[in-house]
Amino acid sequence: MKRLNYYIGFTVFLAAFAVLQGCSKDEGFYSRKVTEKDFEGSVLEYLESKPGIYDSLLLVTHRLGLEETLQDSAITLFALTNSSFGLAVTNLNNLRETTDKPFGFLSNIDYLHLDTMMSWYIIRGKYEADSLTQQDGLMLEGVRFNYPMHAKLARSNSSGYEGGGPKIIEFSNTNESQFLRYWVTTTTASVNVRTRNGVIHVLTPDHIFGFNEFVSRLTFNPPPPNLMLLVGGTFSVSKDNNAGPGGGEGSLKVIDNDVNTKFLNEYPSDLWMQYVFNEPVVAGAYTVTSANDAPDRDPRDWNFQGSHDGETWVQLDKRVGEVFEERYQTKVYRFNNDVAYTYYRINITRNYGSNLFQLAEWTINKSR
Repeated sequence: MKRLNYYIGFTVFLAAFAVLQGCSKDEGFYSRKVTEKDFEGSVLEYLESKPGIYDSLLLVTHRLGLEETLQDSAITLFALTNSSFGLAVTNLNNLRETTDKPFGFLSNIDYLHLDTMMSWYIIRGKYEADSLTQQDGLMLEGVRFNYPMHAKLARSNSSGYEGGGPKIIEFSNTNESQFLRYWVTTTTASVNVRTRNGVIHVLTPDHIFGFNEFVSRLTFNPPPPNLMLLVGGTFSVSKDNNAGPGGGEGSLKVIDNDVNTKFLNEYPSDLWMQYVFNEPVVAGAYTVTSANDAPDRDPRDWNFQGSHDGETWVQLDKRVGEVFEERYQTKVYRFNNDVAYTYYRINITRNYGSNLFQLAEWTINKSR
């Protein structure tokens, strides 16, 4: 009996020691488990074979109807564990609780936003880690919307040696920009799970689903003061309504501070709206408000710029796949800026398919 107790105690000790070793830190870096393995089934079947790890990812997969993609298409999946979804939902509901708004969950949050964000993690084609060894990495395409992502093979740090650890992949949401300062990057915890139809790289559990956009896409915060009203200036558009800017649905309706009116116009595949202030101002936010009907006329993709002279422009913000879940809905977009510009412009590069464009309101705002 004593010997049996000894063996049980020793086994418990070894298990505890293994757990502690697996959670240990080395010179400030978490040890990474590098997994390279072959799995006979599909990507979907691999996820299903790991209960307790990918349950949230599977829930989202089923809600968005992605089963066939993960079952049959040639893909690379940057897989998120339950922790990544848990962090995102917790952050969202912590904020909603402060404003007495109902909690959101993966089963009921807006479908289109969820679809847009999930598409970033499913890449068209098979890319094992060693295929990403080019100095600048590779530009990749999301499987549904051809959204540009980026991946680069690197090595983690280990035992005091920079780049001396196992292979990791730096996976980035480019925000459709060539400038690295607009990219948001995460890393993998394990790489190269090879399945029948694809490759799986598992992201670190501290990655928050949606990169930095999960909460902002699903939460409204009141905008800062409107600089158009505080400072004043001149408004113009690249193409106006046939009735002119002062017409019933002319361009001036988009800055009249009334969500019940709108600017409606033919959409020539791109359109800009510009405001020239009476003096240089530092803007740190802007708002966009959906109009009364026809969601296919809503803006979907755009960029926001500042200029000193109206000739040379600096991109301050860029949005892709924006969705207005409701009519008369105002969304606030904040960005980092400490430069006073006289000219500000929003370039609408895509709507939701209509040959018409509409918008109820556009404002340019202080940073706080």
